[in-house]
Amino acid sequence: MFTILIAGAGKSSIYLIKYLLNHASRNKWKVIIADGDAISIAGKIGDSDYGEAAVIDITSAAEREPLVKMADIVVSLMPPHLHIHLAKDCLKHKKNLITSSYISDEMKEMDQAVKDAGLMFMCEMGLDPGIDHMSANKIIHGIHRVCGSITSFKSYCGGLVAPENDNNPWHYKFSWNPRNVITAGFGGAKYLSRGKHLEVVYEQMFEHNKKINIDGIGQLAYYPNRDSLRYLDLYDVPDIKTFMRATLRYPDFCIGWQALIQLGLTSQEDAFDTTGFTYASWLRLKSGCDSNTPLVAHIAGILQVAPNEKVMSMLEWLGLFSETPLKHGYNSSADLLLDLLMDNWQMAPEEKDMIVMQHEVEYLHKNNKVKLLSTLVLKGESRDFSAMAKTVGLPMGMLARMVLTKQIQPPVGVLLPNMQSVYRPLLIELAHHDIEFNEVVV
Repeated sequence: MFTILIAGAGKSSIYLIKYLLNHASRNKWKVIIADGDAISIAGKIGDSDYGEAAVIDITSAAEREPLVKMADIVVSLMPPHLHIHLAKDCLKHKKNLITSSYISDEMKEMDQAVKDAGLMFMCEMGLDPGIDHMSANKIIHGIHRVCGSITSFKSYCGGLVAPENDNNPWHYKFSWNPRNVITAGFGGAKYLSRGKHLEVVYEQMFEHNKKINIDGIGQLAYYPNRDSLRYLDLYDVPDIKTFMRATLRYPDFCIGWQALIQLGLTSQEDAFDTTGFTYASWLRLKSGCDSNTPLVAHIAGILQVAPNEKVMSMLEWLGLFSETPLKHGYNSSADLLLDLLMDNWQMAPEEKDMIVMQHEVEYLHKNNKVKLLSTLVLKGESRDFSAMAKTVGLPMGMLARMVLTKQIQPPVGVLLPNMQSVYRPLLIELAHHDIEFNEVVV
C-alpha cells in the first residue's frame, strides 16, 4: 500500500487532492495532507476514507520528517521558499519529490546528490511553469523530427477573470496567491529578441503594453516573465533568434499597474507606522503632495495624464483617493496595496477564472517559413474549482500516480518536465480533463 504525502492544502490544491484521493480508492493508497490549517485540510479530504490529515508546522523537522519518511512520494504545493525543507528530507530518506515552483538555486545545488541517490525531484510541474514546458517541448521536438529550424519562440500565459465575470475597470480578480500578484516582475526580466539579449527592469516592465490577439478572447497585453534565457539550453533551440516567456493580462491592467509602480505603491522597502493614515494621506505621502494641493490633480501630473483619463478612474475605483483609514501597524506600501486589492479583486463563490496560454513558434522547413500557434483556453467551474487550481494541481497529481503505477520510469536529478517520457503521457491525460491545446499554422 503506497503512501502519498501532499504538503499544502491551499487555493491550488483542490484538484490535486481530489484526483489523488479518487485514485487512492482504486489502488488502496493512503494520502496524507499536511498543512497548518486543519479546516483547509478537512475541506479537501471530505468524507474520503483514504485521506489523512496532518496539521503541522512545515518548518519543524520534528513534525515534518516522520511524514516524509513514511511516504512513497512527496508532492509539495508549499510556498517556493519552503520546498527546500522537504527536499532535504526526501534526499535523506530517498523519496521522490514533485513541486510546482521554479527550480531555486538551493534546489539546483542538490542535483548531483539527487542523481547519486537515484531520485527524481521534478520541479516546475504546475501550469506556468509546468504545462508550458511540456506543451512547448512537444512542439519543439516535433519540429526537430521533420528537420525544421526554429527561429522564434514566444510563450504567453495568464490567469485571468472569465469574460462573463469581468466587471471591474482593472479586468482582474485573484485566482491564485494574491501576494504573488503584488511581487510579479520585481526581479526584472531577460529575453532574446532578434539575436540580442535584452533586460527589462521592474520600473519599466508594464509600460510598453505590447499586445497579442487570442482567437475567441480578443486583445491581451503581455510583459516578459523572469529570466527566459535560462531555458535556452533546456529547450534545445540552437538556431533561435527570439526567445521569450511572458505573462498575459488585459491591456488596462498593465496601464494601471504601471501607474501603481510609478507612484511607489508596490514597494516592500518603505515600511512605516500607518496609525492615523487614510488611503488618501498614504498616497499624499508617497507622491510628495502637500495638504494644500488637490490630490487628484497632483497624481495626474505625476502620471502625465489628464485628470479624467481612464487610469485615474481606475485608481479612484480602488479607493486610493478615499479617506478610509488604513490598518494600524508597521506596514510597507506593498502590504497596504495588498489589503486594498483583497477588498476589490476577490472572486464571488460562483464566479469563474480563465487560463490562457499560447505558444507562437516560427521555423524554417525546406526553406519555407512556418508560423505555428498552439493555444489553450480553459475556464474554471467556480471560485474554488478554478482553472488555475486545475492546471496547477493536476499535472503534479498525474505524475505522482504514473510514477507509483510504473507508467513512468522517474528520471533522476533536479528536473523540469521537458523530456518526452514525462510530457507525452501527461499531455494525453490532461487532454482527457479538457486541458488541451488547439494548434494552427498561420
